[in-house]
Amino acid sequence: MSRTPARVTQADVARAIRAAQQCNAGRVRIMPDGTITIDPLPPKSREHEEKEVAPKRRIVL
Repeated sequence: MSRTPARVTQADVARAIRAAQQCNAGRVRIMPDGTITIDPLPPKSREHEEKEVAPKRRIVL
């Protein structure tokens, strides 16, 4: 008995994750029917996340 082809491939998942990272998305959802949805972060969450990623540093010369 042969296997049925996958609805979502590993390459599809990798593309969705890369796209979400490029646009600073909040979540990637992959549904059982093969639908891939990228949800954006609300504006307040983006500001909070940016502060965590790039904290201000004091540089003394």
